[in-house]
Amino acid sequence: MVIFKTKDFEKELKKLPSEIKSLFKKQKTTLEDNWLDPRLHTKKIKEIPGVYSFRITRQYRVLFYFSKNNAIFFSIGHRKDIY
Repeated sequence: MVIFKTKDFEKELKKLPSEIKSLFKKQKTTLEDNWLDPRLHTKKIKEIPGVYSFRITRQYRVLFYFSKNNAIFFSIGHRKDIY
């Protein structure tokens, strides 16, 4: 699976603490290997058709969707802010 990041995603990622950025990299690698890995807590977002989320930590999430065999990350941040 190839992962693409939107420009907005990249901007949001730069604003995060360095600890969250490094944990994101680890979770991103896990997603590339198996997007249904239980460590990711991947969930379909009911309110937004076709959108999924996975955990970085208990508070931080990544929102993404699939396009063909690729994942497109479009939002990252604290769960109270991105849902």
